[in-house]
Amino acid sequence: MNFHMSVYGITLNILLFFFRSGSTKLAPDYIHPCNDTSSECLVKATQDAVPHFVRGIPELDIPTLDPFVIEELSIPLSGVKVTFLQGKVSGFKNCIVDNVISELDKRHFVLQFHTNLTIKGQYTAVGRLLLFPINGEGDATIKLTNLRMKVDINTKYIKGKNGLHHFGLRNYKYTFDYGDRVSFDLQNIFKESKQLSDTVLNFLNENWKTVAEEFGKPIVDYAVELAINTIKKFFLAVPYEELINVPIPI
Repeated sequence: MNFHMSVYGITLNILLFFFRSGSTKLAPDYIHPCNDTSSECLVKATQDAVPHFVRGIPELDIPTLDPFVIEELSIPLSGVKVTFLQGKVSGFKNCIVDNVISELDKRHFVLQFHTNLTIKGQYTAVGRLLLFPINGEGDATIKLTNLRMKVDINTKYIKGKNGLHHFGLRNYKYTFDYGDRVSFDLQNIFKESKQLSDTVLNFLNENWKTVAEEFGKPIVDYAVELAINTIKKFFLAVPYEELINVPIPI
């Protein structure tokens, strides 16, 4: 009797173990944990995950990154204040992961990638450009071709209420360049003159590198901060052990 009860108890515990393991898994199926921290494995795992991850994970309250919306963003240029409204940013789902470095013992992580981004929305512009007063508003499209970015993150390890460990983010910095081209299409820069609007628009596109330095950085800052906050939220939701098959270094 005791033998049968013992076998029954062991069997029940095994079944409960597998049931709990299956039911408590939080990482989506497209997360493929690496068995080491080689760049080769990390690049492939990250590349596999990106197109799915940027769609958001509603069950974990992870927002969508492609597209995401810039509700309102003011960009002070030389003599002109441009405000971007309801800008929809797309392109992160097609990003190419160039390199991933994970130094677990140093709590250090680096991600390098490139992608094309398109921003569509409305804008207003008030001020003076050269000798001309500007009071424009209308549709806006900005395209960045081969935007290249390197994100450098210092991490930490956090023990959650459930006793499981999680990645945490302490701080980050990033560098980027605008790649091959930034193109601007701003309608009605001068409400009274299409010809003058076209002239200024041509000037902006011919001098895209100079314009992008002022115009583009606030948008990239906004995008990076949103992405970092989303990653932070994901790390707090999904345990370390489901993200990489390497023990946390002591």
